[in-house]
Order: sequence, then structure tokens, then C-alpha cells
Amino acid sequence: MDTSALRAKFLGAAAAASDEAALEEVRLAALGKKGEISALMASLGKMEPEERKAAGALLNILRDEIDSALRAKKAALGDAALDARLKSEWLDVTMPARPRRIGTIHPVSQVMEELTAIFADMGFAVAEGPQVETDWYNFDALNIPPEHPARQEHDTFFMHRDAGDDRPPHVLRTHTSPVQIRAMTEKGAPIRVIAPGRVYRMDMDQTHTPMVHQVEGLAIGKDISMANLKWVLEEFCRAFFEVDKVELRFRASHFPFTEPSAEVDIRYSNVGGQLRIGEGDKWMEILGSGMVHPKVLAAAGVDPTEYQGFAFGMGIDRLAMLKYGIPDLRAFFDGDLRWLRHYGFAALDMPDLAGGLSA
Repeated sequence: MDTSALRAKFLGAAAAASDEAALEEVRLAALGKKGEISALMASLGKMEPEERKAAGALLNILRDEIDSALRAKKAALGDAALDARLKSEWLDVTMPARPRRIGTIHPVSQVMEELTAIFADMGFAVAEGPQVETDWYNFDALNIPPEHPARQEHDTFFMHRDAGDDRPPHVLRTHTSPVQIRAMTEKGAPIRVIAPGRVYRMDMDQTHTPMVHQVEGLAIGKDISMANLKWVLEEFCRAFFEVDKVELRFRASHFPFTEPSAEVDIRYSNVGGQLRIGEGDKWMEILGSGMVHPKVLAAAGVDPTEYQGFAFGMGIDRLAMLKYGIPDLRAFFDGDLRWLRHYGFAALDMPDLAGGLSA
């Protein structure tokens, strides 16, 4: 069997194919089910054994050679098409691109990240807990008595219960303090955590919303004192407001879960509508704090005769308003894209103490 004519025919046709469609026609004519080489392969069964063996070897060599040529030509056509496309779509990558903002971070989320960065630098971990809490975690474990006004329906969102349901009542948490109880119950003491998150209260007027954001801090150890609390809060305010110094004023107060308790004010001035932290002759309340009540420690499984510590809580929304000059709390929840583009932050700019929190 002489295969040289077939070889020359199909190799020449493959080389001359100008596109993939023409190349496919060559493949079908040679190697398709009705192709010439396929027909010769089918006729091998009619030959004598010795003749079939010799002819089969020649046809296999021819088939492989043509298949390789077809594949090489297809790759060459693909490369040529890609080169042509690249030439037609060429652009100068050295030219400056148009700025494009990828998403916008809400000021509340930004402040949460800033808080986390500051307190992480002081050794505080972030603790989280459910927003629907049991009455025990939200009130009882925090030494809030049954007759306290916060436990009434005009102050707290209680979850619906069917008649005859004797399970413990559940509420939308009114603070993130239950997270502190859960953290101490799970990890014991010593412990340092902050608990940022949403809280819910029956406040609905021009200056209050039923859902706000809060962060609470907790530090428990064997020798922690109010002096440590004062240092932590001063360092936090200095780093958060990005000023060289701050001055805090502690005023005696009362919270069921701390004893002694103190409201904390910060010195500021307001010149031409611009708020300046750390200077001036005015004072602004920014948070509540105190030493954790022994009953709270005991409720969380921590021995109050061996451990003591401090706790504090502050509103994240209020901190965002103070730092970034946002005048209206309601705008935080309006979902106005124009407002968000004005007060929002770039999605990829993560707060960093070394580079500046809001840089």
C-alpha cells in the first residue's frame, strides 16, 4: 500500500487552511467517519493477515502524522488570532487610569475597625454574642434587680411568648454587657475583651433611634484598679481622636453592674463650629465606667475574692459623630448614597495605628 499520495494531499491541505473552519473540513475528509483514511482502515478486515499487518502499520503512521499536523495548524491559527486581537485592543498601560472607588465603608463600620485596632494594641480581644438574649444574661447576671425601670416594656424590647410558655423570657439585648458575662463564663479570668455590636432600646425620637451601636470593654485580673481604667481610657481617646493629649474627668455615678461607678467627660472646645478635643473649657460626657461589681463576677463564675477589674461602655454612633463632624444621628440609618459617599471611607483602607487611623 502506497500512502505517499494521501500524505502529500492532506498535509498540503492542512498547511493551506486559512481558518479553523477550513481545517475542520480537512480533518473530516481525512480522519472523519467517512474520511479516506478511515475508509482504508475499515478495509483492512478483507486482507490476508500478513498484508493486513503491513498495511495497518502504514495507515496508523499516516493517521498519526496527519493528526499531529492538524493540531499544530490549529494552534498556529489560534496564536495568530490572539496576536491580531491584541493588536486591535492595544492600549497604553502607562497612561493614568480614571479613579474608581470600590465600595464605601459606613462611618459606623469604620469606627468599629478603629476601636478594634486601638484596643487590640492594648491586648484586648474581640468578643461577640447573640443579639437576642435571655433575661438572665441581659439583666440578672448583671445585678439589675427585677424592679429596675430597664426591665419594663417601655424601655426594653421583649420577645413574644405564647400563653403558658414558662421558658425564660428573651429580649433584644439592651447593651453588649451580656457578651462580657458569656466571655467570663467561657474563658474565666484573667481576661481582657471588648464587645462591639448592635443594641436595642425603646428610644424613638429626634435624637434617639431604637437600634444603636455600642462597644463595651472588660479587664479582669488580680491587681487591676481604677488607675488602670483611667490609663486605658486616656490612651484610647488620644489614639481615637488622634491628638497628642486629652483630659478626662471622672464623675461619681451609679450602675448596677459596677461599684464604684463613674461617668467620664472629655475636655473640648467648639470654635466656629469645629470640635477640638483635648483643649478648651467645656466638658462632654462620652462614656460610663467603673469597677465590676462582685455579684457580676460571681454570676459569671469568677471568684470575686481573688479577681477584680473594670468595665466601660460607649456609643459607637456618638463617637463617629464627634470625630467626623456628622450632625444628625438619623442620617446613619437613612441609606442615602450621597451621604455615604461624603462621609464614607474607601473599602481597602484599613485603620492602622502606625499609619494613622483615618489616613
